[in-house]
Amino acid sequence: MIFKCRNCGGNVVYSPEKQKMFCPYCESVESEELQRSADGNMHICPDCGGEIPLKEHTAATQCPYCSNYLILDARVEGEYLPGKMIPFKLGKETCKKVLRDKFKKSVFAPEDFLSEVRLNSMQGTYVPFWFFDYDVNVDYQAEGTKVRNWVSGNMSYTETSYYDVRRNMDIDFRDIPVDASVEMPDDVMDLMEPYDYKQLISFEPRYMSGFYAEKYNMGAFQVESRARKKMSDDAGSLVKAQISGYSSVRQQRNDVRVNEDRQTYGLLPVWKYLYRYKDQEYPFYVNGQTGKIVGTVPISSGKVWGYTATLWACLTTILAGLIVWVQLLLL
Repeated sequence: MIFKCRNCGGNVVYSPEKQKMFCPYCESVESEELQRSADGNMHICPDCGGEIPLKEHTAATQCPYCSNYLILDARVEGEYLPGKMIPFKLGKETCKKVLRDKFKKSVFAPEDFLSEVRLNSMQGTYVPFWFFDYDVNVDYQAEGTKVRNWVSGNMSYTETSYYDVRRNMDIDFRDIPVDASVEMPDDVMDLMEPYDYKQLISFEPRYMSGFYAEKYNMGAFQVESRARKKMSDDAGSLVKAQISGYSSVRQQRNDVRVNEDRQTYGLLPVWKYLYRYKDQEYPFYVNGQTGKIVGTVPISSGKVWGYTATLWACLTTILAGLIVWVQLLLL
């Protein structure tokens, strides 16, 4: 499918800044008309007729010939129909500013690291996620101690009291996210959190126009272990937060029983900036809703040596000045 402007026929895209559909050709707003592809796969661009290179899990892409943004009907429907999504809140220009503000003090970064040409290459992508809901019961038992110290006469005393600490809580977890993309590193996607999940809405394909997207690569059963670990860790933290007043607490049992579980497929927004320096790739990921950045800045060895040489020259000059000053004092 493709969204065409009813006024000029151009490709209408979703604008995060305007929070509306926008035609970049005639600058009209909310002028889109949906056109579906004949086979639902968009292997051929309906505008220019060019053959579009598609990866196995591509759900939305851009035609490399006419730059139109296309959505593959068959990969956002049926079993691949997302139940929810968070649309992009940050556009490309805003994302550029976020990166420049974050790394403007990185004095050893290569000269073109934050150049306009480089940053223009970044892509906004909807990453597939599974969202898990759990209704659980937590049965927690521990040994708590309270220690009292006092002095009487010439003697110091310590009294340790032991307590049987028990807590039983019913907890409802909602929308625990786990990415379902093989291409996106799991640790990076975990670091992209948190999103504001109150802004999750029902899926609408128009929000994909102007961006790239993947369908899920892995089923819910393949990634659920990660969701359960997050749930279990958070359940333990919530229970422990209810325990106070003890000198020490030694856990003996922490049974988490899942009474009910549900899962929903959805999409979350991520900007990806891939910087290549000296045959090495430095990927940067930006949360498309909050602007949180994950990535490591490359170091320019030339800048390091230049800084070191400048510093050494300054120190040498200062030292030479001190020697002359001392010699004058001794005359």
